[in-house]
Amino acid sequence: PGDPDPDSSAMASEPATPAVLQPRWKRVLGWTGPVPRPRHGHRAVTIKELMVVFGGGNEGIVDELHVYNTATNQWFIPAVRGDVPPGCAAYGFVCDGTRLLVFGGMVEYGKYSSDLYELQASRWEWKRLKAKAPKNGPPPCPRLGHSFSLIGSCCYLFGGLANDSEDPKNNIPRYLNDLYCLELRPGSSVVGWEIPLTSGPPPPPRESHTAVVTSGRAANRLIIYGGMSGCRLGDLWVLDIDSLTWSKPTLSGTAPLPRSLHSATTINNK
Repeated sequence: PGDPDPDSSAMASEPATPAVLQPRWKRVLGWTGPVPRPRHGHRAVTIKELMVVFGGGNEGIVDELHVYNTATNQWFIPAVRGDVPPGCAAYGFVCDGTRLLVFGGMVEYGKYSSDLYELQASRWEWKRLKAKAPKNGPPPCPRLGHSFSLIGSCCYLFGGLANDSEDPKNNIPRYLNDLYCLELRPGSSVVGWEIPLTSGPPPPPRESHTAVVTSGRAANRLIIYGGMSGCRLGDLWVLDIDSLTWSKPTLSGTAPLPRSLHSATTINNK
C-alpha cells in the first residue's frame, strides 16, 4: 500500500486540542418592525430566539417592552396586560423558563423601587408579586444598580445604590453590599426573601457591577466584578453558593481597567 496520508499521521501524533472559538462582531442591519428609541440603563434577557428589552432612560424613564426576534431580524411590541410596572432603569432582570422577573430600579430621578414583578412571556402578562420578608432581617431596601442572578430556583440579589433622603431631589447615596436570596415557586410566583449567612470577607459596597453565574460539576459560583463606589472598581469576588463562602481569588494576566455600567456574560467556561 502507498504512504499513509501525512495529515492523518500528524493528527494521530498530536494530542487533540479543542478548537478555540474566535468571537467576531457583526453589525445587524436591515431589521423590520418598531425599533426601540435610544436609551441607557435598560436590561435585556433572552428566551429561546427572542431578546426581551425593558425600561431604561432617555429624557425620562421608558416603560416600553420591546422584543427582537433573532431568527427573523424583526422587532415587535407585545400587547401586555395585567399589573404593568412603571418604567424603570438600572433594575434587576432574570429569565426563568418563559417567565421574567423584575426587581427594583429607578422609577424617577432620585426615587428607587423595591417592587417585584413577574412577566409571563407565553401570554405577555405582568403580575406584581409580594414576597415574604426574611426571618432574620428586613426585606431589601429600594435600590438601583444591583445585580440579580438566577441559580437553580433562587435569585441572588447583591449590592446596588440606595437613597437615604426622604426628598428625591436631595440625594443621599448609600452603596450596598447586602446579599439576599429570593426563592421562586415553580412556574409562577415566589416564596420569599432570605438573608443567607455567608463566611469570608464580602465584597465592599458597590453599584453598577456585574454578576455572572458559573454552574458545573465543581460548584455553583456567583462572580462579582467591578462597579462603582465613589470611584470605579476593578476587583473580582467569588461566592461559592454551596458553602456560601466569599473569596477574592488571586488573578494572573492583564486585568481590565476599573469600570462600571459594563456587561459580562458567561459562554462555556469563560
